[in-house]
Amino acid sequence: MDQKIDDLISEAIQKATTERGHINILIAGRSGVGKSTLINSVFQSKMAETGQGKPVTQNTREISKEGVPLTIFDTRGLEMKEFSNTIEELERTISQRCTDTDSNRHIHVAWLCIQEDGRRVEEAEVNLHNMLSKHVPLITVITKARSDGGFKNDVLGLLPESRNVMRVRAIEEEFDEGFTLPPMGLNELIEVTSEVIPEGKRRALAASQKANLKYKKDQAHKIVAGAAAASAAAGASPIPMSDVAILAPIQVGMIAGITSVFGMELSKGTLSTLVSSAIGVTGVSFAGRAIVSNVLKLFPGIGSAAGGAISAATASALTVALGEAYISVLANFFAENPDGSPDIEYIAEKLKEKMKGS
Repeated sequence: MDQKIDDLISEAIQKATTERGHINILIAGRSGVGKSTLINSVFQSKMAETGQGKPVTQNTREISKEGVPLTIFDTRGLEMKEFSNTIEELERTISQRCTDTDSNRHIHVAWLCIQEDGRRVEEAEVNLHNMLSKHVPLITVITKARSDGGFKNDVLGLLPESRNVMRVRAIEEEFDEGFTLPPMGLNELIEVTSEVIPEGKRRALAASQKANLKYKKDQAHKIVAGAAAASAAAGASPIPMSDVAILAPIQVGMIAGITSVFGMELSKGTLSTLVSSAIGVTGVSFAGRAIVSNVLKLFPGIGSAAGGAISAATASALTVALGEAYISVLANFFAENPDGSPDIEYIAEKLKEKMKGS
């Protein structure tokens, strides 16, 4: 690949990685409440595999996986006699992290999990709620939801500092009587979590989670909108042929950003394949339209203004077409393969087909 394109790809990867950032979620609850099932249902890469993670305190472990911009702090020991020591250790850890100058080390949100079948909120859970809510946004998650019977209102009354109380069922449940209960509440849990975390961490949340495909798409649409506005500005430049040079990093950066929020590998190989596929479809079309507007820019006065206006519309439209085609291809793949790891050659070919048909 041309050295200039290679450099653009390297810069785009760095920018997309920086803008995506990293999110840290603390998940607390008694043994058997279903935290591991919830984690594996919501997030990529089976984050809660047995034995995964490293100790942070005596009863808290830090779980992360290569390529996933997420760290989970899994807190256990609510039923232990020395819980007061556990909560003090945890509070020190949260305080230290939340005062760190690097926002990627902060605890951005906490989920306090309470099992619906238990029909009660323990004193340890109230104490943990009181401590967590002083430091981080807190969402109470009622797990294994089957029959509310007013329990959610009870929780709201006992844990009033929770930003929200969400009833969820992480996996399908099948009963002897022959009926099943489908998963529920996971999409809403992602949406509520997004509302309470810093805006700069929403791309990391989108990339890390697999439960809410619409949320990934929404974050990707924002990237396309930003790239379209930048492309229009580049196209309106009065300097002949300058827009072509300016557009390339915008569109490559857009592809990198979309790849990032969908949680795919952000590597030179991945991005090179996608960029080559996109150039193969859009290059000739863009060149044909760009020549007209750039020639008009060579004429002083009205020629320059007219050329800029035409090129701005063209540049924006082509950027949007490329971005939305890529989102559509990825959304279709992950709708059919929620746990899948897409073959990049397959995605590139589908993108090429989508662009030809648009």
